[in-house]
Amino acid sequence: MKNRKPMQKMLAMLLILILMGTLGLTGCSSNNDTTEPVGSTNGEAVEKTNKIFDSKIEAKFASEEIEGDFMTVWAEYFADEMLAWSDGDFDVTVYPYGTLGDTRDINELAQYGVVEYVFTDFAWISAFVPEAQVLALHYIWPSERLPEVIDHVVRNGEFMDILEESFRRNGLVPLSVMYEGWQWMTANKPIRTVEDMNGFKVRVMGSTLLVEDYMAYGASPTPMSYGEVYGGLQMGLIDGQVNPIFAIRSMNFYEVQNYFTQIYAEPFLGIPTVNMQFFDSLPQEAQQKMREWWIDAIIPSGKWIDEKTEIDLEAMLKDKPSIEVIEVTGEDLKPFKERAEKVYPKFLEIGGVQAEEILEALQKDIEAAKKALGIND
Repeated sequence: MKNRKPMQKMLAMLLILILMGTLGLTGCSSNNDTTEPVGSTNGEAVEKTNKIFDSKIEAKFASEEIEGDFMTVWAEYFADEMLAWSDGDFDVTVYPYGTLGDTRDINELAQYGVVEYVFTDFAWISAFVPEAQVLALHYIWPSERLPEVIDHVVRNGEFMDILEESFRRNGLVPLSVMYEGWQWMTANKPIRTVEDMNGFKVRVMGSTLLVEDYMAYGASPTPMSYGEVYGGLQMGLIDGQVNPIFAIRSMNFYEVQNYFTQIYAEPFLGIPTVNMQFFDSLPQEAQQKMREWWIDAIIPSGKWIDEKTEIDLEAMLKDKPSIEVIEVTGEDLKPFKERAEKVYPKFLEIGGVQAEEILEALQKDIEAAKKALGIND
């Protein structure tokens, strides 16, 4: 994306705000999926003795993903829950990817308060919150029972408090960290060893640290907007890309790629985020409700996405049987891990004022979670 002057940015934000208020941009106020999330009221109002809000609140929730994908589906579940819990007083409208601009745009909209919520990820939000890039470090997470590990870290560790401090310096508040499946590399050549990565032009999300991760493997990483990836693959501007399975299917990347490779280096982690000024203006009961709902959703949404991953992978293999799925394991995985570890010091240079603090906290919290859950990875 080209750099824009501050005045141009502000004018763009104001224009979007005017359009949203006068033209009624298409959003999603409910979800048609029959699966009910944990803690759902199934659309029934919760009986309360005291009214929480003095007047009706209408909020906008921008998603990085298209209709039917993880972020948009779970944002819709959240919207349904808040509407029922508040007896109709807290009305959230969800805007899928592309409705309000690209990924960087919607993060800026949330920061400026043009939208109240954004479902972001650790990579794109790092343009504002460099500490979030700690989640981009490869092999920092165990490869098994990851939703449970994340749940333990978010509930019991120090990491979330530090992450919130860094977000608040930029006018935002993170409500949780959500597992959206493991990232897969797709390519038109087989990648079985780290040597196969040499010169591989791979699209990554917009994070300086992700670029460092893949450069360490010998690849030539290229940040690119989500909506430009298919064309980039089709025209040969890039050789491959990195995304979770659901995105590879929903964005049709598999149509122009022949190999899927899993190295278990990087889970895709979403961060439901709210504008700080808006959040702090809400009653404490509402703030607590939002935090609890998203944290309680970590494990069930993890199960949901794992099931969807199996369905989506099976569907792609049925549609294109020539696709070869490669899982790198054992001795072939060690060189990836060895090179990934060399990137950790780089995070301390580019990860913001709390880089060292947040890295130490996350590593400590993950080890505590593994011990509590009996994970030896």
